Amino acid sequence: MEAREEGAKKGEELEGQWRLYEAYNELHGLAQEFDTPFDAPAVLVVGHQTDGKSALVEALMGFQFNHVGGGTKTRRPITLHMKYNPDCDSPLCHLLSDSDPSVSHERSLHEIQAFIEAENMRLEKEPCQFSAKEIIIRIEYKYCPNLTIIDTPGLVAPAPSRKNRAFQAQARAVESLVRAKMQHREFIILCLEDCNDWSNATTRRVVMQIDPELSRTVVVATKLDTKIPQFARSSDVEVFLSPPASVLDGFMLGDSPFFTSVPSGRVGSGPESVYRSNDEFKQAISSREAEDVSALEEKLCRPLSKQERNRIGISSLRLFLEELLLKRYMDSVPSIIPLLEKEHRSSTRKLNEINEELSSLDKVKLKEKGRVFHDLFLTKLSLLLKGTVVAPPDKFGEALQDERVNGGAFIGSDGLQFPHKLIPNAGMRLYGGAQYHRAMAEFRFVVGGIKCPPITREEIVNACGVEDIHDGTNYSRTACVIAVAKARDTFEPFLHQLGCRLLHILKRLLPIAVYLLQKDGEYLSGHDVFLRRVASAFNNFAESTERSCREKCMEDLVSTTRYVTWSLHNKNRAGLRQFLDSFGGSEHSTMNGNSISVSQELSSESVTSDNKQDIKPRADVKVGHVTSGNDSSVSPQTSETRLADLLDSTLWNRRLAPSSERIVYALVQQIFHGIREYFLASTELKFNCFLLMPVVDKLPALLREDLESAFEDDLDNVFDITNLQHSFGQQKRETEIELKRIQKLKEKFRSIHEQLNSQKLKFKQ
Repeated sequence: MEAREEGAKKGEELEGQWRLYEAYNELHGLAQEFDTPFDAPAVLVVGHQTDGKSALVEALMGFQFNHVGGGTKTRRPITLHMKYNPDCDSPLCHLLSDSDPSVSHERSLHEIQAFIEAENMRLEKEPCQFSAKEIIIRIEYKYCPNLTIIDTPGLVAPAPSRKNRAFQAQARAVESLVRAKMQHREFIILCLEDCNDWSNATTRRVVMQIDPELSRTVVVATKLDTKIPQFARSSDVEVFLSPPASVLDGFMLGDSPFFTSVPSGRVGSGPESVYRSNDEFKQAISSREAEDVSALEEKLCRPLSKQERNRIGISSLRLFLEELLLKRYMDSVPSIIPLLEKEHRSSTRKLNEINEELSSLDKVKLKEKGRVFHDLFLTKLSLLLKGTVVAPPDKFGEALQDERVNGGAFIGSDGLQFPHKLIPNAGMRLYGGAQYHRAMAEFRFVVGGIKCPPITREEIVNACGVEDIHDGTNYSRTACVIAVAKARDTFEPFLHQLGCRLLHILKRLLPIAVYLLQKDGEYLSGHDVFLRRVASAFNNFAESTERSCREKCMEDLVSTTRYVTWSLHNKNRAGLRQFLDSFGGSEHSTMNGNSISVSQELSSESVTSDNKQDIKPRADVKVGHVTSGNDSSVSPQTSETRLADLLDSTLWNRRLAPSSERIVYALVQQIFHGIREYFLASTELKFNCFLLMPVVDKLPALLREDLESAFEDDLDNVFDITNLQHSFGQQKRETEIELKRIQKLKEKFRSIHEQLNSQKLKFKQ
C-alpha cells in the first residue's frame, strides 16, 4: 500500500515537472518568435569545432543525432527541447515551423537532418552565411533528460594569412552570433574546452567577454579518455582535476570543471557502424565513464573522492544540468506570471491600435490625419531652428569635425582647412539653428581672413595687353583685371561649399523632427508611403531653395567681379593713400640725394629687371625739388616735368619697374579686399533671407499645397490604402495569435505556481 502511494506520489511529481518543462518550452518558442523579453532558462553549448561539442550533445540526449563530424555542420543554432518519456523506445521528434512555432510537425531523425543540411546550403550562398534564428526541435525519449539545450555553430580559429580571409570572415560571423546568444542572462553557458592545461583558454576567451566571472557558466573538459594517457605524474592529474584559482579563476557553476568522454563510433546497420542501436550507444557511454574513473584512480594511486566522482562522466554532468535547470525554472515561475500579464496588456493595446487604424482607413479621416501631421511636423522644424534640448545631442548632434566630413569643409585654393579648434563651439554636438549659426560663423571667420593670392610679374605684363586706340599701358586697368580674376577664382568655391554645408544642416532637421514626433506620440506609424512623400517634399524644397539662393549669390559675385566701381571696391582709400605717400616720399629722397634723372633711374631699373637689355636712354630731365602735390612752392615747370616722367614710366614704357609693380600690387590688394568684404556681407545676408527664412515662411504653404494636390489627384497611392489594409490585417492576425498563446501560457504558469505553493505547504505541514 505504501509502495503504491509512494509510486503515485512520484508519478504526480514527475507529471508536474513535465508540465513545467512544457510550459517553459512554449515560453522559449514565444520569446524567439515575437522577440519578447521572457527569461526562459536553457543550456547554451559553446565550443570550437574540434572540442567534441556535437558528440557531447548527442551523449546528453541518449541517442545519436547524425550531424557529428569536422567542419561547419550547422549555420543556425539548434534548440533541443528534451523530455524524459520512459514509454518512448525510440526518439519521438517534432520540428517546429519557422513561420509559426506554435505549429509542429512530427519528423524522423533523417528528415530533420535533411532539413538542417538544406538550411546550411541555403545560408552558405548568402552574404552572412549564418543566422541567429533557431531551429527548434522537441524530443521525447526514454534516455532523454529534462533539458533545453541550444547547440550553437562551432567557433573557428583560422590561420592569419591572407589566403584564409574567407575563413577569417566566417570565424568573425560565428563568434558574433555566439556572443549575441550568450548575452541572454537567463541562459546557462556550457563552455567546452579540449585541453590538458587550463592556462590555455580557447573557448573561455570568448565566454569571459560576456560572463567575466563565469557566474553562469559550466566549464567542461571534453575527450578525457585522450587526456589521461598524456599525464606522466599523479601531480599533473591532481592539478588538472582541481585547477588552482590562479589558473582557472572566477565563480563558475559547480565550483569546478566537469570531465567527459564520448565513445567513438556511429549507430547504424552498415559495416562502418560500431553500435547496432541507441541502447548499445548508451551502454558504451556508461562503460566509457567507468573506464575513465578507473584510469584516473590508477594515475592518482588513490580512489576518487565523492566530490571528484560527481564531476566525472556524462551522467554526472547531465544530472547537474537537470537539477540546475529545474531550480532555475521553479525560481523563475513567480516572476514569469507578471511578465506574461504585462505582455498580454501590451498585445491587447497593440490590437486595439490596429483596430483603430483599420477603422480610420477612409478618405476623410486620412486627409485629416495628413493635415494634422503636416502642422505638427512644421512645429517641430520651427522648434529646432529656434532652439531646443529635447533631442539628445549625443544621438543627433554633430561636432564641427563630423559636420565637415558629412557636409563638406571650407577649403581654399591651397587645399588646406582652417583648424577646427579655433572655431567657437567646435567640439560641441549641435543641431538645428545652433548648428546653422556655427557654420555661418565659420564661413565668416575663414573667408574674412583670406588674403589676396600672390601676383607674378608675368601676370602684370600679360594683363597690360594692347588698347584699341593706342599701345600705351594702363596700370589701373591692369590692377582691375588681375583683382577681379583672383577674386572670382578665390571666392566662388566658398560659395558652393557654404551652400552644400547649410543644405546638409537643413536636411538633418528631418530625422530629428521625426524623433520629436515619435517621442510625443504624434508620428503616423504604418503610413510609410505618406511619410516618404512628406520627406521627399521637404528635401526637394531644401535643395531647390539652396540652389536658388546660391544662384542669387553667384549673380552678386559675377557683378562685383565683372565691373570695378571704385566707390565700392576701393573701401580703404586712406590705406592706399598712405602707401602711395610713403612710396612717393622714398622716391623723393632718392632723387634729391643722387640728383639723377627719372629717366635714367627707370632705365637702370629696367636693365636690372629685364636682364640688362640694351636701352637707349632719353634726354636727362633735371629735378631740383620734388615735393608733394599740395606744396605751393612747386613751380609749373617742375610739375610738368613730373607729369612727363609719370607718363613716361606708366603709359609709354612697358619695361616693368619695381615702383610700377608695387603700385599695381597695392591697387590689386585694395580691389580684392573690397570684393571680399562685399562678397562676405552679401552672401551671409542672402543665405539668411533666401535659404533660412523660406523654411519658416514659404515651406508651410508649399507643403500644404503639395499635400492637397496629392489628396485630390491620388489619395489611394498617397496613403497606399490597399497595402495598408493588407498589412494591418496581417498584423491583427499575428497579434491575435500571440494573445491566445500568451493567455494559454498565463493559465499554465498560474496553475504551476499554485501547484508549487501547495507542495510547499504540504512540506511544511
